[in-house]
Amino acid sequence: MSGALAERRPDTVPDDALHGRVMALREGLERGLIGSAGLVERLLIGLLTGGHLLIEGAPGLAKTRAVKRLADGLDGSFARIQCTPDLMPADLTGTTVWRQDSGTFEFLPGPLFHALVLVDEVNRAPPKVQSALLESMAEGQVTVSGITHRLSDPFMVVATQNPIEHAGTFPLPEAQLDRFLLHVVVDMPDETTERAILDLVEGEITHHVDAMTMRLSLADVRAAREAALSTYVSPALKDYLVRLVAATRTDAAAPDLRAMIEHPASPRGTLALMMAGKARAWLRGRDHVIPEDVTDLARDALSHRIGLTWRAAAEGKTARGLVGELVQRVRAL
Repeated sequence: MSGALAERRPDTVPDDALHGRVMALREGLERGLIGSAGLVERLLIGLLTGGHLLIEGAPGLAKTRAVKRLADGLDGSFARIQCTPDLMPADLTGTTVWRQDSGTFEFLPGPLFHALVLVDEVNRAPPKVQSALLESMAEGQVTVSGITHRLSDPFMVVATQNPIEHAGTFPLPEAQLDRFLLHVVVDMPDETTERAILDLVEGEITHHVDAMTMRLSLADVRAAREAALSTYVSPALKDYLVRLVAATRTDAAAPDLRAMIEHPASPRGTLALMMAGKARAWLRGRDHVIPEDVTDLARDALSHRIGLTWRAAAEGKTARGLVGELVQRVRAL
């Protein structure tokens, strides 16, 4: 590994006590989510960066369970929104009602006014509801009847969607997808993992196992976020980040792959990948980001930010596969 890429900043060391509490939360999550270490790490990355996650996977892969277990481990409010085609924006943001007894209007906050919000099956919500999420996810606020209301700090949206069902769904527009820090794809477990899942669920049913024993305060979350985002990124690694994302726009690194991309990633993708890399490094006890932090998260941070040409899609190419090839072509050195 290049010395410049692995350069350390000596005055930045993870707070052992704070890091230990976050690790205890991680261990509690992994105990109840067999074979989901990658998903758990990405949930914590979202928490530590103030970013939002889109989790995609077939039914029964513990997407909702993972978010509810995270909520059990946080000392903050939680809300679940079950998306349906008849959902209205006010069902998310809240609404203003007239109080006849006082002769005034009163704002009744919706489920977005919680620290952690699960938007289940987000692609079942109509476009105007999906658009209602834009302001909250980008600005941490909602505007109702011309009045702006600040949301919780921290505030995190985790949305799920089912890739195998298309009837009655509304694909997320590019502007909405770009608001998600990471797009995490959950795969089917292998036989060994599924056998362990059977034992876990049976034990919870027969012994009434407590969901989580660790609860992280919101003050700890804010402190951990500040520590994680202070993780050092060397100039050489920043150059690598820029070259990797720029490969979706220019022909310099991989002209054959660039020809398959209709809509390249914007600088928001570079920022997302850097912040996610910082959080991953901090979770792993390092005070500096290394190339592996970038390559491990590149597919999740970039694939939903690029659009393929119709020819590439017709040939069976996928955005995740294309980003994976770019990672192989654009070297860190």
